[in-house]
Amino acid sequence: MGRSLPRRRFLQAAGAAVVGVPTSVKGFTTTEMRSMAADDVIQADISKWELDTPALCVDLDALEANLATMQSTVTRNGIASRPHAKTHKCPQIARMQLQRGSVGICTAKVGEAEVMLEHGIDQVLMTTSNVTPFKIERAMRLRRFYPGFVQATDTPDNARDLSAAAQAAGVTADVVVDVDPGGRRTGITPGQPALQLAQLIDQLPGLRLVGMLCYDGGSQHVQGFGARRAQTLERLAPASETFNMMQRSGLNTEIFSGGGTGTYNIDHEAHGLTDVQVGSYAFMDAQYLAIGGSSDDEVYTDFQPSLTILTTVLNSQYEGRATTDAGAKACTINQPWPIVKGETGMSYRSGSDEFGTLLYDNPSRTYRTGDKLEVIVSHCDPVVNLYDQMYAVRNDRVEAIWRIAARGMSA
Repeated sequence: MGRSLPRRRFLQAAGAAVVGVPTSVKGFTTTEMRSMAADDVIQADISKWELDTPALCVDLDALEANLATMQSTVTRNGIASRPHAKTHKCPQIARMQLQRGSVGICTAKVGEAEVMLEHGIDQVLMTTSNVTPFKIERAMRLRRFYPGFVQATDTPDNARDLSAAAQAAGVTADVVVDVDPGGRRTGITPGQPALQLAQLIDQLPGLRLVGMLCYDGGSQHVQGFGARRAQTLERLAPASETFNMMQRSGLNTEIFSGGGTGTYNIDHEAHGLTDVQVGSYAFMDAQYLAIGGSSDDEVYTDFQPSLTILTTVLNSQYEGRATTDAGAKACTINQPWPIVKGETGMSYRSGSDEFGTLLYDNPSRTYRTGDKLEVIVSHCDPVVNLYDQMYAVRNDRVEAIWRIAARGMSA
């Protein structure tokens, strides 16, 4: 998936440097780390290199820089950010995003919405339609207790189901129309079909129309900024016209949400768009690094890789390779493969369930059994969903342990 990222170019762009890693260190388990924490903050001086592995780590300096870059850019472009929590599934990070100016967060599933709302994240837009009676009922229960919860729909029948459920629950549910950007995955056809659905929602009892969304996932990883910009604006044009039609009909258009990390500095050119549903920008990963940006055709340098997996070498006796303890169950098998942080002349494969494979070409160093190394993740969303917690790190010291509270909330 995507072209392989030039290793040396990435290192130049990310400012990574080779680090010395201690080999004889304590491997603190999650239980031990939690015993040293108060309100998630670690009360001891622990190096990340002392963690038991595999361990998911987020560099706080890089994370905070990414959040600041996003917020300053969208503010300058006259829109807002509504980050997607499906990326991090972590209320602490959602809180950081809101504190820096995001107007709310998105979730993909009602289970994620439940977790975020229950942890005090009070503005949640669920971008996937609920179609089964059970999930619709769950959503209406959330609406009863959390007035900042908004749902999406993309068919008239589903809108009628939402209306009936809202009346039965004694609530008025805020609803947006999900408009298809052309991928035919979810969303109603733009133009008259979308307008008619919006008009129906506006008339149905128990529902309040608050606008529309149009997430163009197919444009996020188009390689090359020029090509990405051209495709994005072409595919958003029908949604913008739909927005205009809704406005001319006197409908509520306070929300026109769309876009993402790959197009965050393009989406504002689409007329009417109010906010971008960015997600991966907080962490970055090998997939996004390879798409190129407006200032660099080879590497997407707008955001820093903040999410890494710490892994230990288990076997180094064979020439040209080493085996680690971070395979598919720690890294996924998404491609491009993880990138070894701070090194050149080597590649990483996580195709085996339990083991990762480090392959040497013309390496900047070699690793011995017991050594630890970091890899930049291939695709941050599914990687995060493999872990119960992530370690928040600054200057290689563990500051906090954050529970990935929405892990596994795929229903």
